[in-house]
Amino acid sequence: MVEFAPLWVPWERRLQTLAVLQWVLTFLTMAQSCTIIFIGLLFTRFWLISVLYSAWWYLDRDTPSKGGRSWTAGRRNCIWNYMRDYFPISLIKTAELDPSRNYLAAFHPHGVLATGAFINLCTESTGFPSKFPGIRSHLMMLNVWFRIPIFRDYIMLGGLVSSDKESAAYILNKKGGGNLLTIIIGGAQEALDARPGNYMLLLKNRKGFIRLALTHGVPLVPIYSFGENNLYDQVENAPGSYLRWIQNRLQKIMSISLPLFHGRGIFQYSFGVIPHRQPINTVVGKPIEVQKTPNPSEEQVDQLHQRYMEELCNLFEAHKLKFNVPVDKHLEFY
Repeated sequence: MVEFAPLWVPWERRLQTLAVLQWVLTFLTMAQSCTIIFIGLLFTRFWLISVLYSAWWYLDRDTPSKGGRSWTAGRRNCIWNYMRDYFPISLIKTAELDPSRNYLAAFHPHGVLATGAFINLCTESTGFPSKFPGIRSHLMMLNVWFRIPIFRDYIMLGGLVSSDKESAAYILNKKGGGNLLTIIIGGAQEALDARPGNYMLLLKNRKGFIRLALTHGVPLVPIYSFGENNLYDQVENAPGSYLRWIQNRLQKIMSISLPLFHGRGIFQYSFGVIPHRQPINTVVGKPIEVQKTPNPSEEQVDQLHQRYMEELCNLFEAHKLKFNVPVDKHLEFY
């Protein structure tokens, strides 16, 4: 039975839904559309546009790993305010960040589309600049997305940068400080487990970000986004199932995962690609001080990794009851 939305809905809510719809469609189709347009123009009288863009692309090839090209006006666009209010999404600060230092943040969980990470860290709709004055936010994204013409320029406007060591080193070693580099630790693989009520994080053997923090001597900031996994339902794909095997194989080949998710539509609540109206509360934890160790040993990495997991659990436990997480639910790592 399809559950239809009321016929008369306030215009404000319609705008919120449209704002989210454009973002989802951008995420799901813009990369493919840009590729088709770029190649297609080569076979028309407008072929020079693609040729000139190729020249620009070559000259600008290192920008994604050199801090990107954030655009303040784009981050402040009112469309993000409508998207924020749709869920709604909020950013909770628990400690100060010194603008004279650089920080490495670890974001959990990935969710299906990393909605909380985008709104909180790539837009100013939840007040990041006012809550953390003097701090510039950068969010890492898979390198494959920066190899797509036009789309690469679009995503950089929000502060997205490539996810490689060179990119991390450039930001974390920037003189004068004031930079927060965020990595969504679970990545594409964790997205396959994003479903309501799931509090399992792909973290047990993810230690690359720990090495980065030690190598560059920057504080580690744990971030947990309550409600991130509640936005979509997902087709059952338990580990060991045939569907999960196919998804894992495709993820290894393409570097991106393909979760079979479903939410709601524009005029009905039963199916579609629009996420459910569920609140997201992103909590930024207290920085963990890290001593600079250019060549950290496995023991040093393991010690800091263990401490990080303990601090993340403490952050989760301290706030879970505020955001309707059952008292018997705890973080689990795999």
